[in-house]
Amino acid sequence: MHSLQEKLLKVIDSQNIGILTLREIGTLVGEKLPQKVKHHLSQLERKGFILHDRSARKIIRLTEAISSEDIFVSIPIVGAANCGPMTIYADQNIEGYLKISKRLINNKQGLYAVQAQGNSLNRANIQGKNIDAGDFIIVDSENTSPRDGDYIVTIIDGLAIVKKFRIEKNYSRIALVSESTQDYTPIFLHAEDNFVISGKVVDVVKKYQF
Repeated sequence: MHSLQEKLLKVIDSQNIGILTLREIGTLVGEKLPQKVKHHLSQLERKGFILHDRSARKIIRLTEAISSEDIFVSIPIVGAANCGPMTIYADQNIEGYLKISKRLINNKQGLYAVQAQGNSLNRANIQGKNIDAGDFIIVDSENTSPRDGDYIVTIIDGLAIVKKFRIEKNYSRIALVSESTQDYTPIFLHAEDNFVISGKVVDVVKKYQF
């Protein structure tokens, strides 16, 4: 374990640092760079040593690390689709981790999650599931060469957009298509346009139904 992570755990044992700024936490552990503190807190959360309740502003030390790396996969949540500027899979944009049994999802390197907003894909079919607002969309960041009919996350003008990828050879263009109970106009692109494909949608984790 990194020495800074050990220092953070000792501080968490004695006080709730969830109410402090990253710079204030850094002062307690002798680290001047807030982003470094954030990175190592994220690592501790991913490993199961701490629970970060952001709404209650609490960071809680778990009694022991979740020794169940054999059971769970922790997928970084990097934001929400169609909700504003972001660069997919940048450490500074990780908002938390989706912890889910490996029995429920294919475990591989390079997965990340975005939370769906809107209903533009509420008639999609991904592993037999559609996408409703609030669902977590699981994306394979290593698959950036989609085939016709794949669902993808693409960055256009700094915005993350989830759509169905269609190749229209007759018109020499790409169409990003919605599958919805509402009528949404497709987005039409040329293959040489300035856009980034950030990965293929491989699964959907439906939101918890209260």
